[in-house]
Amino acid sequence: MPQIMIRGMELNDIKRISKPLVDELSEVIGCPRDYFTIEQIHSTFIADGEITKAYPFIQVNWFDRGQEIQDKAAKVIDSYVRDAGYEQVEVYFIVLNEEKYYENGEHY
Repeated sequence: MPQIMIRGMELNDIKRISKPLVDELSEVIGCPRDYFTIEQIHSTFIADGEITKAYPFIQVNWFDRGQEIQDKAAKVIDSYVRDAGYEQVEVYFIVLNEEKYYENGEHY
């Protein structure tokens, strides 16, 4: 159930990379494609009182898969976002605790 939340990236760019990104992440992580969700979060970045252009800031919520898989997933995400024309990309992972995760009221 990797949930990918993206700030600072144009919707059309996200749409364009979404299928191949999920295809590759599915292989790296070892879970079905339909476990993934991608969400664009609209953000306004401000510096010195002015609205500024943002760089992609990508949060991945998931269950721990170990450092090696996390490193591979980060590189895959970085590669697709850079290929979409963004020079700087930040990716961070939030590890969910399986004991505290519920789906439709049922413990995961």
